[in-house]
Amino acid sequence: MTLFVSALALAAGRGPAGSADVTLAVLAGQLSIGWCNDAVDARRDTACGRGDKPVGSGELPRAAVAAAAGTALLLCVPLSLVCGAVAGAVHLGGVVAGWTYNLWLKHTVLSPLPYAAGFASLPAFVTLGPPAPAWPAWWATTAAALLGVGAHLSNVLPDIEDDLATGVRGLPQRLDRRTCRWLAPVVMLTAVGVLAAGPPGTVGATGWALTGAAVAVAVAGTAVRSGPRSRWPFRAAIVVAGIAVARMLSLAPDMT
Repeated sequence: MTLFVSALALAAGRGPAGSADVTLAVLAGQLSIGWCNDAVDARRDTACGRGDKPVGSGELPRAAVAAAAGTALLLCVPLSLVCGAVAGAVHLGGVVAGWTYNLWLKHTVLSPLPYAAGFASLPAFVTLGPPAPAWPAWWATTAAALLGVGAHLSNVLPDIEDDLATGVRGLPQRLDRRTCRWLAPVVMLTAVGVLAAGPPGTVGATGWALTGAAVAVAVAGTAVRSGPRSRWPFRAAIVVAGIAVARMLSLAPDMT
């Protein structure tokens, strides 16, 4: 996420110094959200035997991760506001959305909303900063929000049973696995479609090629059936997201 926004800032004309400011702010925000999630989910990760989570496995104290999350959040405030008052406020709103998900909304049917808000804030964070602050085009914000929802669906998919067993009932958990399996790449593909059809002018050969590749990857990844906890749909969604990101980077100069 941090690398993507850094590249987006450079492509949008923020320059090396401005892009570095954006990078540091996004890095602090993403670390705070990730560490907050690990601290909040520590007991759940232990109960589910998540050996890939240092806090859940007992290798790292929960209090240390919680303190790191709070420190990163505090650092995120000045780092965001250095990029401009309005841009910084937008970014901090996205970070707050991530914390709201961790602390509350991940247990509700509204669980996709923080992902949508957090991802949608990133193009605005880039375009609202100097040297020429402006709100991003609708298609950039819409595609980013869809990518966020798709990321939520695909990330939850392998762990639905563990989530239900430990009381997490967000929207993906309330859907059956088959529905969620197909919905994630469809949402990602919709983001690719918005980036193909939304900007003014003709789509062009590159746009059609990327769209075709995204369709092929999404269908192939979703069709793979290698067990209920298969990560192939997630991997396919990541590739489709990467295609959408590549398309967005190529359109960055026209985002405003």
